[in-house]
Amino acid sequence: MMLFLVLTTAKAQAPTFARGADVSWCTEMENNGKKFYNAEGTETELMALLRQTGLNAIRLRVWVNPENVYGPWCDKADVLVKARRAKAQGMALLIDFHYSDRFTDPGQQYKPSAWTNYNMEELKAAVTNHTTDVLSALQAEGIEPQWVQVGNETRPGMIFNEGKIDWSKSGAAAWSGYIALSNAGYDAVKSVLPDTKVIVHIDKGPEDNAWFFNAFKQYGGKFDMIGLSHYPDWTNWSSDNTKTANNVTTLGSTFNVPVMIVETGYSAWDESRAANVMKDLFTKTQNLSACAGIFYWEPEVYGSWKPAAYQTWGWNAYDKGAFTSEGKPSAAIAAFKDETSGIPVTDIQYDNAPVRWFDLQGRSIDKPLNGVAIRQQGRNTCKVVKGKR
Repeated sequence: MMLFLVLTTAKAQAPTFARGADVSWCTEMENNGKKFYNAEGTETELMALLRQTGLNAIRLRVWVNPENVYGPWCDKADVLVKARRAKAQGMALLIDFHYSDRFTDPGQQYKPSAWTNYNMEELKAAVTNHTTDVLSALQAEGIEPQWVQVGNETRPGMIFNEGKIDWSKSGAAAWSGYIALSNAGYDAVKSVLPDTKVIVHIDKGPEDNAWFFNAFKQYGGKFDMIGLSHYPDWTNWSSDNTKTANNVTTLGSTFNVPVMIVETGYSAWDESRAANVMKDLFTKTQNLSACAGIFYWEPEVYGSWKPAAYQTWGWNAYDKGAFTSEGKPSAAIAAFKDETSGIPVTDIQYDNAPVRWFDLQGRSIDKPLNGVAIRQQGRNTCKVVKGKR
């Protein structure tokens, strides 16, 4: 017998200060049998749990065709599943386009396999089409992200080699490929969602980053917001937090745009220490006029869990989760609970709306047969297990 519980729904608005988390791994973790619990030990759907904890925003990464490289996660269908769940809790949404089939960062900006032989014009068209396709699919579900990243940690550029910053050249010539591709993403976002803020994101929050955005803007790059990654040092975390806060102020005033820490995290080995680090970071940034918010990267990870692809690649498990070994939010995420302004919550029932079913990969199904499925009715979305909510 299937038992259903209708979730409280909410219409998300851009919060005054985003207190968010990137939980892109959640469906993969659930598929591996991981569950999440509130402080009392009651199993709770992750988005609802984070909302109860005090978060008001969710960040989700998007890959192009990850199935043969990573697995069937973080593609458009999987992102839609998670976005529906975030929307059901009234959470604001940040979509993070990697323009790859796997993780991108300063050390790896791999071109999607389907784009391997594309020239620059074809790559720009591919960026446009992929961005438009994903955002249009979200929009069709009544989901309009408040923020969109065009690229992830793009300090060296994006979509190598055509979009790599070429330091053998000078001036605009060095930046031309990267800016052309980044602007293709920017324009695509605006074509679907004109009011959505577009973020250009780089790493190394504590370092001076003004040079990057000076050049990016000088040579024609477009952005509405600046995104930074900030992973405080184990020992010098207070100094790192101070430097990042100072950089937020400098970047905001120099370029007259909001600045958001779109990734942060701290070692899970010492929960109380991690809590102090996060509280210190909030203390130093949340009242800055330039700072638009902070997102914790994959706080839901706990125990020894890691993606199957990590095993294949020889990577260690992520060690900066903010959940306890029992699958409960740890003290490290407590700094996110102090404000949920900007998110009005309304109890609206959608009993007359048609019911739609999806598997955990976001693929539409006629009805669930066994195991876990996603049930959507209007704006209500919940995970359903046979015999359980």
